[in-house]
Amino acid sequence: MENMDHDSTPAMKTLSECIKNAVKEGYAENFKITSNGLSTENEQGAYQPDRVAIANFFRFEGYSDPQDNAILYLIETEDRKKGLLIDAYGAYADERISKFIRQVEDIQKKAPEEKKWWNFLKAS
Repeated sequence: MENMDHDSTPAMKTLSECIKNAVKEGYAENFKITSNGLSTENEQGAYQPDRVAIANFFRFEGYSDPQDNAILYLIETEDRKKGLLIDAYGAYADERISKFIRQVEDIQKKAPEEKKWWNFLKAS
């Protein structure tokens, strides 16, 4: 991570650098979207949008090719798994991923503060 002179927010230069830092922070699962919901890479179980929280996300824009646009989601599950979900964004986005993420975001926005199970993840 690098601090910009005009901004105190750390800047990630590349997708791979951001992935490396996320893995260091414990985001070790590689998530994917299946017909059953969000799943780990080895497909041991599936999570519905109400069992998932987006801890953070990062967007990356290719300098010369719109196909290089990507978004990295840092995801935490109700049973405390932490992992990554990567998608293109814009015209090349995977509709299944986009739909799932929209559902998660809607749930996170609408849930009453005391009912947000993911608040407990941050405290532990």
